[in-house]
Amino acid sequence: METVGFNRSHLRISGLEMRILIADDHGLVRDTLAAYLKNAGEKDVHLASTLQEALDIGQAEGPFDLLLLDYNMPGMLGLTGLEQAIDAGVAKGVAILSGNAPPNVAQDAIEQGAIGYLPKTMTAQSLVNAVRFMAAGETYVPVSHLAGQVDDNPLAQQLSRREAEVLNGLCRGLANKEIARELNLQEVTIKLHVRTLCRKLDAKNRTHAAMIAKEAGLF
Repeated sequence: METVGFNRSHLRISGLEMRILIADDHGLVRDTLAAYLKNAGEKDVHLASTLQEALDIGQAEGPFDLLLLDYNMPGMLGLTGLEQAIDAGVAKGVAILSGNAPPNVAQDAIEQGAIGYLPKTMTAQSLVNAVRFMAAGETYVPVSHLAGQVDDNPLAQQLSRREAEVLNGLCRGLANKEIARELNLQEVTIKLHVRTLCRKLDAKNRTHAAMIAKEAGLF
């Protein structure tokens, strides 16, 4: 499927506004995340402060397109809460939010059925892009939180860390401008990295490079 130039920041599900439920016991974090999304045009955002409250809201007003669960909030018990939320069926996709989870949590969460993992250190625009990406049914994990998986892949040994980050963006269908914003780089720098990636991977273009990476199991 051709994904070059596809701007996920303008994505809507079947032409409708997304329904998002954010569960975090820190009021400031919860409200800030909601504000990011509302400022980006996502008006149907609901809030909860515990896992049980999230499940209750989900049962009463769901299913939501996406449920974001704080890894450390009351009721979660690590990833046990993730499994409970998935089984409850209150959202089409469930993702983990965390500011200080152990390095293995991102990969473990994906293996247990999460649709993504979002560090609380993400910029506003990166968060919005990631949420819309997941709400469309795709999996999102920052490449930095899959370091072990990436570093162990033979293909990754050909790439620098920055090249791997750019390639991750290509695999997620992001435009150069979006990758640049996410990595806090100039767009011209991203273009240079894409050119280098195509050469190293013997790819015809950015789409081909992403296909090679996915087929190799890199992302």
